[in-house]
Amino acid sequence: MTPVIRNLVMLSGLLVSAGRGVAAQATPPSEMGLHQLFVAAGKLYFGTAIETNNFNDSAYLTIANNRNEFGMYVPENSQKWEEIQPTPQTFDFSGPDAVLALARRNGQQFRCHTLTWHSQLPTFVANGTWTRDTLAAVIVAHITNVMTHYRGLCYAWDVVNEALNDNGTFRNSVFFRTMGTDFIPLSFAAAARADPSARLYYNDFNLETAPRKAAAAVRIVQLVQAANIPIHGLGFQAHFRVGLTPNVTSLIATQNLFTSLGLEVAFSELDVAHLSLPPNASSIAGQSRDYLSVIQACLAVPKCVGITLWQFTDKYSWIPSTFPGLGDACLYTANFTKKPAYDAVKNYLVSVVSNMTTGAGRNVSIVTTVAPPAMPTPTGMMTLPADIAGELAPFVTSPPVRTSMASVMGGNVGLGAWMGVAVVMGAFLL
Repeated sequence: MTPVIRNLVMLSGLLVSAGRGVAAQATPPSEMGLHQLFVAAGKLYFGTAIETNNFNDSAYLTIANNRNEFGMYVPENSQKWEEIQPTPQTFDFSGPDAVLALARRNGQQFRCHTLTWHSQLPTFVANGTWTRDTLAAVIVAHITNVMTHYRGLCYAWDVVNEALNDNGTFRNSVFFRTMGTDFIPLSFAAAARADPSARLYYNDFNLETAPRKAAAAVRIVQLVQAANIPIHGLGFQAHFRVGLTPNVTSLIATQNLFTSLGLEVAFSELDVAHLSLPPNASSIAGQSRDYLSVIQACLAVPKCVGITLWQFTDKYSWIPSTFPGLGDACLYTANFTKKPAYDAVKNYLVSVVSNMTTGAGRNVSIVTTVAPPAMPTPTGMMTLPADIAGELAPFVTSPPVRTSMASVMGGNVGLGAWMGVAVVMGAFLL
């Protein structure tokens, strides 16, 4: 993308966004889309993952292009390492650039995903023979190249993705095997340098349901903070299953573990899959309940900035191919009709916005005046605070100890040295 085109798409997005706020104020809640309602209730966005290989589907694009429904796009796959840098000297920005262009044309925000992740790696990274220094240089070069291309254009980046197992141990990735935990602060430091304007996130799944994993994620945040490196947010992937979704109280408590560390939070990849297909009436009602739990939990936490669906239609959901027998996880059917879960979410948000104090608008973050719609009482949910309070107490009641980058890196090689190697390597990649 040339600088001229980049500036034009940014300007067009800003102009459309500026007009959107005025229009939203005059629109009755019942006529608003989900993004409009979420913004009116005090949040930044309600968005969706999309991908360019679906752009030839006109019915799909008609819904995706509705900025009243979706105010944020995330490229579902095309910014992942194997897609965007398949070889050391090859970068392909065409997919994310197309998503970005659509977002800017529509006046939607752009969220970027992801940089350092164990999965969907190119062969040269996954199967390389690395030392700490050479792998560090490759990480920094990749992050610098990709984030420089999108500098100033991404609201947030998922910098490190899924570094943990559910039991709280670190995933046996090429990054951890070679560098231990050092790859995490290194990735955030490289990201902060490449685009100081972007919000930098750690993103993972099952943080809402696995107490030891949540505890380990707290320690990841503190590891980065202790090195005086920016980390701004925590992304809860929120890939849930009907009847197994945490209740509102648990979701609020989990968010507060991270907001107490000064972070904003977001539900970054939301879907709620049925356990068997076709779903029966009870499962359909349960899906509505579970989506509502996430909506209500985000509204109740001031630092929850938004929710992103991981695709909005069952037609292009990742669930069936990854988890055979599960599915129908999205708010729209494969035929692009709105499900009862969509109606439940919209009706609840309409009731929230309609009952807000006139003129409060975006300043209202905690909704306490509107009772949830009558839904089955959640059962079998983990009471998160009781399960993990003892284990997490040392981490959430005390501020992180500030240490030097050298101590975080084990004293073997400094961040500056790694950055220097990366600059040399970057000369061959840019």
